Amino acid sequence: MPKPRSPLSGSSSPRSVRQPLSRPGDHVERVIGTLNSGSAAARSRLAASWQRSWLKHGLDPGAGATTPELDNRRLREGREELAQVLAVAAPKLDDLYAMIGHCGCGILLTDAKGLVIDARAGAADAAIFQTWGLAPGADWSEAAQGTNGIGTCLAEERALTIHRDQHYLAQNIGMSCIDAPVFGPDGGLIAALDVSSARADQTEGFNRLIEAMVTRVASQIEADLFRSAFPTHRIVLAQGADPAGAALLAVDGDDVVVGATREARRRHGLEPVGLIRPRPVVDLLGREDGPTGLERAERAALIRALTRAGGNVSEAARALGLGRATLYRRMKRLGIDDRG
Repeated sequence: MPKPRSPLSGSSSPRSVRQPLSRPGDHVERVIGTLNSGSAAARSRLAASWQRSWLKHGLDPGAGATTPELDNRRLREGREELAQVLAVAAPKLDDLYAMIGHCGCGILLTDAKGLVIDARAGAADAAIFQTWGLAPGADWSEAAQGTNGIGTCLAEERALTIHRDQHYLAQNIGMSCIDAPVFGPDGGLIAALDVSSARADQTEGFNRLIEAMVTRVASQIEADLFRSAFPTHRIVLAQGADPAGAALLAVDGDDVVVGATREARRRHGLEPVGLIRPRPVVDLLGREDGPTGLERAERAALIRALTRAGGNVSEAARALGLGRATLYRRMKRLGIDDRG
């Protein structure tokens, strides 16, 4: 693809990329200047996304303003494929909209390819969101729209905010988009959660507050999806994880880890995507000082039997299929006191 031409060619810097602009023509000049910079992409993730939009996807930042077409066939297929995700996410989307919808924000959920499959917007904002193409059936991948909250979040698999003139296409510089990725129970990317606004008075500081909320809700969706995928397993936190986050492990009845969320996989060095090699949970979370894993399991079994028997050793021995003397010996070895 030929090098973009502009009077500002080579004059832009990563710092200037972040300065707010108000006119589409100025924005196009700034984008082209950044594209012609030999080092901007290496110093700025935003500039790197602009480079992808130009070199990989062949998009013109100054292309005439058009409303993204709604693809009803893809929308129907996407909703069918992500039916479980939609069912789990719907209450979370409702809650998030209840918190920030009055600020003129819209809530969008997309598939892993950037197609909007669900949305929340107020009646007063519905028309403008429809005009912007922020509606179910619209494609907001980087390939379709260049740098934008949804597409760039999916391309880079991280939470981010694309504020106004950080967008690639001049037609999108009036909006702010705050996004977080959603990973499935197998660690693979399955969706993006987006909050978008076209309010002229929306500040970057306000966007940072919303980004924290969006990231937290995306984690909640991940955690609920993971629990629904392992309904009969014990769910435990990964080492050092935030209880409100999505770093979770699924443990079977033999205390073997058979599933892990994306963040838990990262924390414990597990396979990043797909099935994991089963591992004893003590190997991941560490052993405590004292009895071995087998001894702890045996001790727990004896204590359960004694508890059910109200402390009656003879009754507990019968329930365990042991002789009374044998149970006493095991209790002594494991440090279990029969006094109550």
